[in-house]
Amino acid sequence: MKVAQVKENKIIVSEIDDIKLDGRKGAIVMTLGCGLCGSDIVKFRHKIVHDGAVLGHEIVAEILEINSDTKFKKGDRIVTSHHIPCGECNFCRHGNVSMCEHFKKTNIFPGGFSEKVFVSEEHLQNVAYLVPENMTDEEISFYEPLGCCIRAIKRCALQKDDTALIVGLGSIGLLMGEGLKAMGYKVYGCDLIPERIELAKKMGIEPFDFSFEVDGVFMTSGADKAIDTALKAVRSGGKILVFSSTPLSNGYPNNEIYYKELTVLGSYSPSPADLKDSFDLLASGKVNVKGLTTVYPLDKIQQAFDDTVANKIFKAYIKIAG
Repeated sequence: MKVAQVKENKIIVSEIDDIKLDGRKGAIVMTLGCGLCGSDIVKFRHKIVHDGAVLGHEIVAEILEINSDTKFKKGDRIVTSHHIPCGECNFCRHGNVSMCEHFKKTNIFPGGFSEKVFVSEEHLQNVAYLVPENMTDEEISFYEPLGCCIRAIKRCALQKDDTALIVGLGSIGLLMGEGLKAMGYKVYGCDLIPERIELAKKMGIEPFDFSFEVDGVFMTSGADKAIDTALKAVRSGGKILVFSSTPLSNGYPNNEIYYKELTVLGSYSPSPADLKDSFDLLASGKVNVKGLTTVYPLDKIQQAFDDTVANKIFKAYIKIAG
């Protein structure tokens, strides 16, 4: 079967041995497509993964073979996430599910940029859903990244009618804006790229002019200078939700946090409950993701990586089958 692997600082499409259930609980699925996540790009560019690794986790797929106690069956079109918390460890009990060791160990195999993927019984039971008939593969592929945004919004715990600023209006920033709007907040955004600000306006995210301060700032920019932007925009006693890594990994100034009584917190990956909320928001149409994706075939995946890094597109979706 074909997979896209990291090899010598490139993404190369190659053939590997087919995968089968071989008596395991779970399913073999045909990957219809997979969204390209910012974390895939970070892992590739910073050489966090080894040669031969298959990236990708935002999959939409069709079940080819199944051995499961769930109601899923062969031929079902599903969407799934890739990590599952144990629900019992110290991290899980404190709500830090993405720090759970079991969470980090669970994954789809070999990765989303593959013609076929093994999805475990645990995935089928906890984080997999039938794709709604009214949604395209590209639209439902936002299920996992929107789940990440929903978790971030919950962790920030703003109050009703609070104001929120999104710093960085790439695909995840726009998705964060959709989540914030759906949950009832007044949303503003800022970015250095005018085209992003214009698209955000069309999606109901108002441009921010720094004439006032906001209750919460959502950091979806990967730029170190964005930290100064957040500190300038947040009110005393406000919150900064960190939802991106930065090249220099600079910290937030101690005295700014102290004297302004700021809350600075991070958010990483979603729980099954966050993913359920994400699925419901997408299925109901309360979150709009139409027109955000650019579709690439599997053999053009390197181009998808390059175009994303060059800010030529908002979000790449790699069409693999179907």
